[in-house]
Amino acid sequence: MAERKLTVDLNKALVFQVGHLGEDYEEWIHQPIVSKEGPRLFENDIVEFLTRTVWWAIPVIWLPVVFWCLSMSVQMGLTVQDIAAMLVSGIFIWTLMEYSLHRFLFHIKTKSYWGNTIHYLLHGIHHKHPMDDLRLVFPPAATAILLFPFWNLANLLATPSTAPALFGGVLFGYVIYDCTHYYVHHSQPKSNFPKGLKKYHMNHHFRIQDKGFGITSSFWDRVFGTFPPSKLEGKSR
Repeated sequence: MAERKLTVDLNKALVFQVGHLGEDYEEWIHQPIVSKEGPRLFENDIVEFLTRTVWWAIPVIWLPVVFWCLSMSVQMGLTVQDIAAMLVSGIFIWTLMEYSLHRFLFHIKTKSYWGNTIHYLLHGIHHKHPMDDLRLVFPPAATAILLFPFWNLANLLATPSTAPALFGGVLFGYVIYDCTHYYVHHSQPKSNFPKGLKKYHMNHHFRIQDKGFGITSSFWDRVFGTFPPSKLEGKSR
């Protein structure tokens, strides 16, 4: 059988090229290019600009929304203890969402033109260019759209007074996640815990991409059996 060629011109806008890779797309995105300089995605300059986000925009934009949500619950009579409980519950719910989205959506297998194209925009670009610091956190415009169903979900799960605080907790969990994600890619941590997080996530990128779906912790990977084996365990199998 003739060897297949993965034909993408990295000097041209990539978004409408990757769909043509078909079944080769999965192999292509897992051949990372380790460079801080990211690729051009779109020919249109305005659309291209919207795909780039500095990491600090995440806390600057979303932390005020978190505090606003908490203040709404305070105004409806929630105590400090209630607020703290909802905040912690929201963060916990986010950790499960973080794991589930990464495992089942961000790593969905695609081979159709539009499937590859959408996946590339959603997560494939991050695996192809894992050190592109302007395409690591989620663009705020896209986050704003996704917040609407999450707000409706919070209102289904909680009472009118606790729903804003619960939603604020989920959003705070997201802020922690995106900032942590940027940190593990671009920092050189010295202490054990952040060093472990960095090693854990880099392992997902460069050694075993179908394991290690947590970012802020490995808790759900351990619960659902997707914690990556050590190198020694992998060799013995």
